[in-house]
Amino acid sequence: MEALTNIDQACQSGAKLHRDDGRAVEWRIFEAPLDYERALAMMDERVAAIAAGAAGEAVWLLEHPPLYTAGTSARPEDLLDPRFPVFAAGRGGQYTYHGPGQRVAYVMLDLTRRGRDIRCLVQGLEQWVIDTLAAHNIRGERREGRVGVWVPRPEKGPGSEDKIAAIGVRVRKWVTFHGISLNIAPDLSHYDGIVPCGISDQGVTSFEDLGVLLSMAEVDSVLRGRFEAIFGPTVSTPV
Repeated sequence: MEALTNIDQACQSGAKLHRDDGRAVEWRIFEAPLDYERALAMMDERVAAIAAGAAGEAVWLLEHPPLYTAGTSARPEDLLDPRFPVFAAGRGGQYTYHGPGQRVAYVMLDLTRRGRDIRCLVQGLEQWVIDTLAAHNIRGERREGRVGVWVPRPEKGPGSEDKIAAIGVRVRKWVTFHGISLNIAPDLSHYDGIVPCGISDQGVTSFEDLGVLLSMAEVDSVLRGRFEAIFGPTVSTPV
C-alpha cells in the first residue's frame, strides 16, 4: 500500500497553514495528568475566546488518566471491554484510548487566519507527527481513507502496520480543537478494550514498542520544532 502524497503537494508547501499575520501560538505543557472532562471544558472556553477575538491560538500538551473516548462515528460494538471510563468526545472519528505514556496535543488554531482548509489542516497534523517520528528514525506514513499515522511492520507479516498516532479534530466557527495523540510509552494492552478507530485488522504501537526509549520532554522538544516548521512560531506559556 502506498503512502499518500506529502503536505508539500497537498497544501501548497504548507503556505495555507501559516497565519497570515505571523502571530505566535501559545505553547503550554501540563505536567500533571489532566481530567478529561476538565480538559474539554477548558478547550470549549478557549475556543470560544479565540473565535471572539479575546484570546490567541494555543497548543496544549498533556496526558490523561486511562480512558476511552468515542468520536462522532463510534460504533457500540467496537467497545469490547469498558474497563476504563468512556467519554463522548465530540470530535470526528471512532473509539480511541488515552492514558499515561501517551502525548496528547490539543490544537486550537484560527483557520480564518490559515486558509480555511480543513483537509489541509488534517494533513498538516499528520505531517507534524510524521516529521517528529522521522527525527527519531521511525517511518510514519498516512493512508488513504484512514486518518492518523501508521508504521509499517513487515516483521509481523506482509502488509502489516501499526497505528502510532490518532488524529481527531473538530472545528467551531473556524477554530479547531481536539488534535492528536502520539504513543510514547503507554500500556498498549489498554487498547484491548476497544477496536481502535474501528480498524480490527491492524495493531497499535509506540516509541517504546519500536525500541525507541525517550522521555516525554525529549519528544515534546521535537514536536515543538516540527510544529513551528509547518504552522509557524510558538511562545511558551507557564501552567
